[in-house]
Amino acid sequence: MNEGLGQVLRYGAFGETVIPGIIWLFLRRLRPTLISAVAIPSALIATFGAMHYMGFTLNMVTLLALTLSVGFVIDDAVVVLEVIFRHMEEKGLTPRQATLEGTREIGLAVLAMSVSLIAVFLPIAFMSGIVGRFMNSFGVTMAFAIAVSLLVSFTLTPMMASRWLQQKDVAGEESSRERGFYVPIEKGYMRLLRWSLSHRLLVVVVLALVFLTSYPLFLVANKTLLPKDDESQFEVLVRAPEGTSLEATRVLVEDVATRIRTLDGVAATEVTIGDDAQRTRNKGSIYVKLVPPGQRRRDQFQIQDQIRDQVLPLYAGQRLKTEVSEVAIIKGAGSAAEVQFSIGGPNLAQLASYSEALLEKLRRMPGVVDADTDLILGKPELGVRIDRAKAADLGVRVDDVASTLNIMVGGLKVTDFYEHGEKYEVRLRAAEGDRRDAAGIGLAKIPAGLQSVSLRDVVRLEEGSGPSTINRIARRRQVLLSCNVREGFSSQAIMNGLTDGARSLRMPPSFAYGLQGRSREQERTFKNFALAFLLSIIFMYLALAAQFESFLHPVTILMALPATVPFALLSIVALNASINIFSMLGILVLFGVVMKNGILQIDHTNGLREQGVGREEAILSANRDRLRPILMTTLAFVAGMVPLIVSSGTGAATNRAIGTVIFGGQTLALVLTLIGTPVMYSIFDDWAAAWPWWRRRRGTNSVGNG
Repeated sequence: MNEGLGQVLRYGAFGETVIPGIIWLFLRRLRPTLISAVAIPSALIATFGAMHYMGFTLNMVTLLALTLSVGFVIDDAVVVLEVIFRHMEEKGLTPRQATLEGTREIGLAVLAMSVSLIAVFLPIAFMSGIVGRFMNSFGVTMAFAIAVSLLVSFTLTPMMASRWLQQKDVAGEESSRERGFYVPIEKGYMRLLRWSLSHRLLVVVVLALVFLTSYPLFLVANKTLLPKDDESQFEVLVRAPEGTSLEATRVLVEDVATRIRTLDGVAATEVTIGDDAQRTRNKGSIYVKLVPPGQRRRDQFQIQDQIRDQVLPLYAGQRLKTEVSEVAIIKGAGSAAEVQFSIGGPNLAQLASYSEALLEKLRRMPGVVDADTDLILGKPELGVRIDRAKAADLGVRVDDVASTLNIMVGGLKVTDFYEHGEKYEVRLRAAEGDRRDAAGIGLAKIPAGLQSVSLRDVVRLEEGSGPSTINRIARRRQVLLSCNVREGFSSQAIMNGLTDGARSLRMPPSFAYGLQGRSREQERTFKNFALAFLLSIIFMYLALAAQFESFLHPVTILMALPATVPFALLSIVALNASINIFSMLGILVLFGVVMKNGILQIDHTNGLREQGVGREEAILSANRDRLRPILMTTLAFVAGMVPLIVSSGTGAATNRAIGTVIFGGQTLALVLTLIGTPVMYSIFDDWAAAWPWWRRRRGTNSVGNG
């Protein structure tokens, strides 16, 4: 855990270093770069105060939120500073004049961006379930950081720009946009934008086709609750055949642990016997500690597969039940397995039949390992059948038989013993030799009137076997099927297969089935995230509609969001990753980045049109002016994801799950959104012009409709 926290801190420090570097690459001036860099610690330090007020701690979730917020925190400052810098370069204004005019020009857009971003992340804080408890601190921390960054961009950044920028920072025959690598980028983009505005139908078709690929990509992508993370530790659970003694179980489990310790990469093992709630004497667990990831050639999951494929088969003749699983964060129904599915009903024999049929289907599914059920039959038992007629003749009462057996086998507390201030219970029970078989138990004496008789004279002792435990949920007998999933396979596919298999069994109405434990939490989490996505889009629309005083412009901005989802899913599929809670967080972050770009484009376009500029000229000029801040903020944000993607060690899977989605999704979707937003703006503007109802609500936005 400490290693994971250290990684997150290092990645945050990398972001604070690389982002100002990218700003300098575009502006080529030291003072503007330093001014924008000051916004990062200013906002984050203030966010620490808000976290302290909320009672949050510095942990993996809150530090991850702070790391991701670095990109958003500096975006507002960069956008404000770039406009001020451009006014000084192109209009020759003094720093104070440029600050006043630039902040006035960009203020509404920055406000809309921040309010909309808060609308993206705040719904995460209200997710339900176990995962919602973790996500609460993430959503609130992100919202705090964005709110503070808005305050910094409206106060500290303009103040420093007006006081610290100098006319010599922009002196020269050419502006910073007319030299260096940026010139061909801007020219190429403007040519592509002009061509796209002349071929709007083709652009719309491309956008639609890209969006339609979301469904097949979603079906192909693996789906899990959490990414598989190399934590350098896992457990091997071993259950010996029923009836195995405690000592025999210990010897067997120790032998398995000894073989595991010989594997390359294993540092130590720890054996525990009977550590479950029932203190089952034939059940043991082996905690396996690996050497750090940097000191071994194979990852944790390859070592787990080696144990499954090479070590455990050596004990096939001893009929062991085994499971190799990670040390689970979310553990349900006494199992740490990734997939858990229960069947409940009144008849134990039918439950055994249904579970066995479903277990066979489960074992044939691709990627399934350690498939098993918790219905364990074959436990030796001794049945006692009372001959009531003989007992009545001898004067033996049934409750005397029951109490005698209870004292003989289970024991009876008779007193307490105190020694050195400690209290010990004294229990009366038959000696082990007299209670371990039918012969010894049958010799027990039972009162029969004024005399006593042997237990075997009034009962019939029958040796047999039965279930080890009978689990119940809501007074209904339950059988739990569980399994783990190999790396690179989807747990959701297995869960769907189990549900379909249970449905095909056509159980009577008195039987029920469903997901349990981690699987049920995964299903709930996916539903909660779907609701969070929907609420985020609704809140973004409301915030944008209030800022722009228009029902139509928010739709134009939000149209870019569906175009980014396929690229995020493509990144997941291409890298054989999975859709999990952290990759879904990455998609939400991606929504925020894309939405900010759209706000910058649309807001400036509307501002130019209000000044009387024709529509096409306003679109071209606005997107030309906003290209540089969009590239600066986007590239800075994407560059900050590189360390997350190439990370290794504990916590690396979580970092890659978020970094991959943001890096791949934003990099691939950048050009499409830069083209798609202005094209959709022009299309919606034509539609609004064709309908008087919309025209009455467009107000000054219809001025200069060229």
